[in-house]
Amino acid sequence: MSNFFLVSSLILGFLVLLCLYRGIRGPGFLNRIVAINVIGTKTVVILALMGFIVQRIDIFVDTSLGYALLNFLGTLAAAKYLERKGAI
Repeated sequence: MSNFFLVSSLILGFLVLLCLYRGIRGPGFLNRIVAINVIGTKTVVILALMGFIVQRIDIFVDTSLGYALLNFLGTLAAAKYLERKGAI
């Protein structure tokens, strides 16, 4: 079962690299923000999978929840900035 979580984490890591490419070379600023938000979401899932791999899910879930909250607040801050700037 640990191999399943390890392979899932590696696949998600590869998908993070694809989203990073979209975040750097995205066609617009909003697409870049969405790509960075997707990277944050995938990172939360990877942290939870790491908890399953090392069998300490309690620590990793707390860390991933904190990271998810920071990701959400960062997205809200970027959206508020773009709204004031008039880009949205």
